[in-house]
Amino acid sequence: MLNKERMMNEILHVGLYDLVLQDVQKVVGKEKPTKEELEEALEKEPQILRDYMQTNVEYNLSNIHLKNIDLERVDASVKEKAEKINHNLETMREIEKYTLDFEHSSTLVLIFSLEFFVLFSVQYFIVLLDLGEWQWWIYAFFSLSIVAAWWYAKKQQKKYQVNNARYKALYEETLALIDSLEKEGYIKKEDLYIEESDEHI
Repeated sequence: MLNKERMMNEILHVGLYDLVLQDVQKVVGKEKPTKEELEEALEKEPQILRDYMQTNVEYNLSNIHLKNIDLERVDASVKEKAEKINHNLETMREIEKYTLDFEHSSTLVLIFSLEFFVLFSVQYFIVLLDLGEWQWWIYAFFSLSIVAAWWYAKKQQKKYQVNNARYKALYEETLALIDSLEKEGYIKKEDLYIEESDEHI
């Protein structure tokens, strides 16, 4: 559901995507690739598109470049379908963060950061506060925190898997509904495209 024109424009001109642009530059062998060259690079290296999409999700930007259908302007006979599309789009925007691999998610970074803090605290209590006689209790607490972190990470990983599968299913369903309404002449997909993000500086 990407707006191809917008995506190419952002890669070429928005600083957030400089790392993606560098990959394009390597593929085309030019400092300032054209849109046509970018298009060729995207065909040669699908990873470029994946990197663009991952950058969006990491920065809480959506890869769904479609706005909701204006229900006031659609035929009453397809209003239910249009409502379903809008509902799916909203749900997909909410769970889009789960399309990242869990291993690359901020959730895992947070878990590791907390564990590092706990480890630092353990050392602080034992060494700096001279609590050597309590060290086994402190280490036991640290061990429990590792178990808790592992359990929480597994729980979150499952959540990522479930929501990722849900996102993919909704994506396919929504695309089919949009294609159906477009074929029947009720909407034009290009009219739904969001031309630019208001999140970029």
